[in-house]
Amino acid sequence: MASPTSLLKRLLVGRPFRSDRLQHTLLPKRIALPVFASDALSSVAYAPDEILLTLSIAGAGAYFYSPWVALAVVVVMLTVVASYRQNVHAYPSGGGDYEVATVNLGPKAGVGVASALMVDYVLTVAVSTSSGVANLGSVIPWVAEHKVGVAVTAVVLLTAMNLRGLRESGTAFAIPTYGFMIVIIGMLLTGLIRIFALGDDLRAPSADLLIAAEDDHLTGFAMVFLLLRTFSSGCAALTGVEAISNGVPAFKPPKSRNAATTLLLLGLVAVTMLVGIVWLSRLTHLQFVENPALQIVEGPAGYEQKTVTTQLGEAVFGGGSILLYVVAAATALILFLAANTAFNGFPVLASILAQDRYLPRQLHTRGDRLAFSNGIILLALFAILLIVAFQAEVTRLIQLYIVGVFVSFTLSQAGMIRHWNRLLPRTRDPEQRRRMIRSRAINAFGAAMTGTVLVIVLVTKFLLGAWIAIAAMAVIYVTMLAIRRHYDTVSRELTPDGNRQTLPARNHAIVLVSKVHLPTLRALAYAQATRPDSLTAVTVNVDDKDTRRIQEEWENREIPVPLTVVDSPYREITRPIVDFVKSVRRSSPRDVVTVFIPSTSWAGGGSTCCTTRARCASRGGCSSSRV
Repeated sequence: MASPTSLLKRLLVGRPFRSDRLQHTLLPKRIALPVFASDALSSVAYAPDEILLTLSIAGAGAYFYSPWVALAVVVVMLTVVASYRQNVHAYPSGGGDYEVATVNLGPKAGVGVASALMVDYVLTVAVSTSSGVANLGSVIPWVAEHKVGVAVTAVVLLTAMNLRGLRESGTAFAIPTYGFMIVIIGMLLTGLIRIFALGDDLRAPSADLLIAAEDDHLTGFAMVFLLLRTFSSGCAALTGVEAISNGVPAFKPPKSRNAATTLLLLGLVAVTMLVGIVWLSRLTHLQFVENPALQIVEGPAGYEQKTVTTQLGEAVFGGGSILLYVVAAATALILFLAANTAFNGFPVLASILAQDRYLPRQLHTRGDRLAFSNGIILLALFAILLIVAFQAEVTRLIQLYIVGVFVSFTLSQAGMIRHWNRLLPRTRDPEQRRRMIRSRAINAFGAAMTGTVLVIVLVTKFLLGAWIAIAAMAVIYVTMLAIRRHYDTVSRELTPDGNRQTLPARNHAIVLVSKVHLPTLRALAYAQATRPDSLTAVTVNVDDKDTRRIQEEWENREIPVPLTVVDSPYREITRPIVDFVKSVRRSSPRDVVTVFIPSTSWAGGGSTCCTTRARCASRGGCSSSRV
């Protein structure tokens, strides 16, 4: 009968799967796009919010810069897309940033990328879930009032589904992803048609609010710094762009070309949606602030700020419209789907790192449902910790988010430059050389661009929370290197030495004797049954009278095993025994010594027996057995 623990596990996780159920389905481009693009596309649900609320620090007039900031983000996004198109051609195995950095820049660079990616995955779950809850809270007040609890519940549900073996089914991903694209693009087209073709004056719910600038005298360097901070916040739209380069093996042939085409489509769709949302926000006079309680002057009582997409939905379709709820639901669903991609990516990365001995080997093991259960649980715990610590506030979490993204971007592109530099001297075909030189130039420009963005992010967001992400990456980096050193040490100790025989030459058995009684005779018989090369009985002389009694009884019983008496002038038992074993080992270093301890302990009591076994076990070539 199954135990209660086993029954609970079966209820939560389900019946175990056979290993042969682990299959890999090849995807056409129309299905691969939603499967791999949900994370990147979902970023446009919160990147415009971050652009507008950062500009609001300088007052409503600063919203004038929002389209220009969006265009700067677009330039970076298209650069990253072009750079990763080179990655998918060079690494069709789908190794991703970790493999690119490890192969071309060395193991430590690979570990650096891995630490950044792990932080990124945790933040993907925390940010996407919190943003999804915020969008639902814009139309369902109860959700907004309990956003932390709802976000934690969402993570728990995602964890449970993934522990049960949820797979990236093409249809399951295609419907909500294409649905989000249709809803958002449809909303943008409807709004633009109403404004430019029908002449309607569309106004967002926040258009008439009076916004007080936190600092309305920003000029010169201060204004430039604010614009750079806004740009770095908007670069959150780039999260998830690298996912396709990790999934090249999942594409139908020709894999690299199909992956590159899908990556280009992803970039075009994401750019269109980002620019469209920011542009329509300007046309509808939408306002979004960092701190509504302080920045909104004489606002409505109990005012709750709604997300940008929800405000646009209300401006285009009207408050209370069913289409408004469709916009909010589609946005929340794509964000939850983006969080789920991290539940697929993080455990796989952790498994690869465990296989490379940078993480505990338990993370490489699949669970009953063929999922990397330990990695899934670890990801969920860290994500929940962040959600609770930051109260599911998307803006506060965003400050931590994109540091890891651009660390991996930059190191990956630097690795690609080294890749092309290594191949070019060995390539003689002129056409291939031209392609390689072009690819190297694209990757070099990408590395320069993402490196510049990384510096901007660090400068503008360090004190706002980026330091937490950097500290987390550093801790993970040091921990992984320490784990690797530990495994390397163990491996060296376990590796057979070619100068020594693996098997021992002989086996010496030693039976400890405190009295000549049944346990001692049983231990002698057991030791003889192991057929050792030599067998010796040993007693410790702590009392001369007791020792003579043992010797006399030994002779009277005519026991055919020599009895050795070890003197102990200080009445110790353990040390003389260990010294005797060491002397045997010194005389025959290639031999094994087995110490048999009768089950009834002798003069020193049970602690002496345990100490003797422990000290014997700590020495190579010696083992003990309690009989």
